[in-house]
Amino acid sequence: MFPPLCALLLLMACQNRLRTNQLQEADITEGLYLAGKKTNIIFIMADDLGYRDLGCYSQVHIKTPHIDQLAQEGLKFTNVYAGSTVCAPSRSVLMTGQHTGNTTVRGNFSQVDGLVEDNRVPLQDDDLTVAEVLKQQGYVTGMTGKWGLGEPGTSGIPTKQGFDEWFGYLNQAHAHSYYPEYLWKNEKKVVLEGNQNGQQQIYSHDLFTDFALDFIERHADTTFFLYLPYTVPHSKYEIPSTEPYTHMPWEEKTKVHAAMITRLDKDVGRIMEKLKEKSLEENTLVFFCSDNGAALTWDGIFDSSGILRGQKRDMYEGGIRTPMIVWMPGQVPAGKVSHQPWYFADVLPTLAHLAGAQIPEGLDGISVLPTLLGQHQSLNDRFMYWEFHERGFQQAARWKDWKAVKIRPQQKIELYDLSVDPSERYNVAELHPELVEKMEEYLRTARSNSIYWPDYLLNK
Repeated sequence: MFPPLCALLLLMACQNRLRTNQLQEADITEGLYLAGKKTNIIFIMADDLGYRDLGCYSQVHIKTPHIDQLAQEGLKFTNVYAGSTVCAPSRSVLMTGQHTGNTTVRGNFSQVDGLVEDNRVPLQDDDLTVAEVLKQQGYVTGMTGKWGLGEPGTSGIPTKQGFDEWFGYLNQAHAHSYYPEYLWKNEKKVVLEGNQNGQQQIYSHDLFTDFALDFIERHADTTFFLYLPYTVPHSKYEIPSTEPYTHMPWEEKTKVHAAMITRLDKDVGRIMEKLKEKSLEENTLVFFCSDNGAALTWDGIFDSSGILRGQKRDMYEGGIRTPMIVWMPGQVPAGKVSHQPWYFADVLPTLAHLAGAQIPEGLDGISVLPTLLGQHQSLNDRFMYWEFHERGFQQAARWKDWKAVKIRPQQKIELYDLSVDPSERYNVAELHPELVEKMEEYLRTARSNSIYWPDYLLNK
């Protein structure tokens, strides 16, 4: 017999199993069970959605009623971070539980030419992904949208990284068109006849929602993990209709940006309705977030970064902080706001913990399951780390409320106290030399060498 849920929650509250990256075998529960089955998981991720692009995060012009309802019924986080400030490495951190100083894919392109095709680094055979961990626990695993972690024929394609089914784009460049001539389904191309020869009849985003709804329908009687890395509102700015913003006094691409987000919101609503239709709402944990900061801040209209400094490709908060909503009626606190800091590296260990799996060794993340369930959890003593290679070697780290940013290896650390300065306006490094030294030491030791992003190139 499975233990009652209340007993499991009490057990998790009483045990201190978060002092290291691994859990002792004796501390592993059998996961969360309801009606005799493990918890389903849906992870929805927008592309280039800004921290303030949703109504529940103070957006006033873009309509997002369904996502706002998700926040009203779930737990809204204000201090959650993506894995990186751009696409591919952020997704690699999410999938592997390793930060950008250790994960395989540390940038959109390798720094060393000629090692892999088009310099796009794939996940390797020995990478362990969240999908593989959940599959080993009996989950049916599905994905639709943008992958970005492996080209055709490489070790990095989704079906070789733990996904039973997948449908979408393999690389980021292909995903820039919402009317592609083809998409990938498992390991085969699916030709979209309505988009041949420049036609624009089939909008890819809609196909991803159709796949998601069908996946839930087909696997309602199993235990499933569904990963939905949508492509909206990433450019290019294409959409069948700019309603309900067609008559707004904005530029066309501004209308499209807003319409993309509202279309995404509508489809989140459809997914939630499907869960209710299949009586899965009380046995499904749903996440909603973005892969990095806003590509454009739309200052004066949407102010997509809000009070946060910077945007996509910046190591400041506007580039890496993401909206994050977690929802599960009866388990995740409803209508609450959490300021607990955590990041994408924590997703794999958290979902492993949830599923009753042994948390793998060598991860940079830790399980934040107690936080998701509304329990007290102290994460103050751990560092979170990011590095970025497109504008020279840049690093950032957060420890407690302190944020360190290093724009160039030879430059001094900038230090910000996020508890009083979330906009990162005031560099207080000169006032706290002991903290600067602590951050410097951490940044020196945070990363491991990579043949694609090698140490010897970092000072160039």
